[in-house]
Amino acid sequence: MKLVVGLGNPEPRYQGTRHNVGFDVVDRLASQLAPGQAWQRDFYSLLIKAVADSQALLLVKPQTYMNRSGMAVAALVQFYQVPFSDLLVICDDLNLPLGQLRLRARGSCGGHKGLLDVERQLGTTDYPRLRIGIGSPPLGQGAADYVLQRFHPEEQPVIEEAVQRAAQAVFVWATQGIEAAMNRFNVRQSAALPDEKRLAPEPENNARQ
Repeated sequence: MKLVVGLGNPEPRYQGTRHNVGFDVVDRLASQLAPGQAWQRDFYSLLIKAVADSQALLLVKPQTYMNRSGMAVAALVQFYQVPFSDLLVICDDLNLPLGQLRLRARGSCGGHKGLLDVERQLGTTDYPRLRIGIGSPPLGQGAADYVLQRFHPEEQPVIEEAVQRAAQAVFVWATQGIEAAMNRFNVRQSAALPDEKRLAPEPENNARQ
């Protein structure tokens, strides 16, 4: 089984904020891979079991608030004895342009406090992560306030497409591996594949609608 962890903050007041795009991707995966299933609460998280092709996934939304995300992740990794390479953490990134994806097999937290706590609790930076660009705060606005704001109406189509592409990237990571996912999705937003609207690839003899 592989763990797919979206970072965010619980409570309705945080829904739709820039800091919660990790939750949004996991919600999208749940709706497409496990439709109708209810979230279960355990390990300081909301959980849904899903399947990508024949690969079992555990979709995770930690309920510990962003800055303590590592407590939930470490508990799940330890209980299920998941190799770090089978853990994917999804988060926002204000150093990336709006909608751009960046997959890495390992790396530093880059100042993201959720990733920092995951690294602290796991004792390693050797786990895959998927960052979703939310754009930089405007001049004069602090990062802490910016990430807790909702997207502007003109940004919604871009971030909606990014969430769908991120869900597709998770599917490719789970079924084909990190290198395949990186090669396919580490592209600029303008070069992304706008027609990827579903997770499982269509059969070759089926025309796109």
